[in-house]
Amino acid sequence: MANIGSEVERALKWKEKRNNTYSLLAFHRALELVDLTLALPYPLPKLRELSRTREALVDYFAGDNHYHSSDVLWQKYIFAFTLAAQMQRKPER
Repeated sequence: MANIGSEVERALKWKEKRNNTYSLLAFHRALELVDLTLALPYPLPKLRELSRTREALVDYFAGDNHYHSSDVLWQKYIFAFTLAAQMQRKPER
C-alpha cells in the first residue's frame, strides 16, 4: 500500500500544480499497482478494502467525486500506510 500511496501522492501533487498530464500518469501507475495487488492471493477482507479504495480513487481522479473525497482525505488515508511501512523497516533499538 505504501507504493500505491506514493503514486497517489504524486498524482495529488501534480494535480495541485495543475499538470493534468503528469497527475493522470501517476494516477494510472497507482491503479496498475492496485490491480497487481488485487491479483495476489490475499485474504478476502484485505482485497475488499483495496477494491473499495480503487473505486474511490477512480471516482476522485477520473469520475464525478460522488464520494466527496479531497486531497486532504487521501493524504490522511495514505499516511497511515506510509507510517506502517516505515515502522516495519525501522530496526529496533
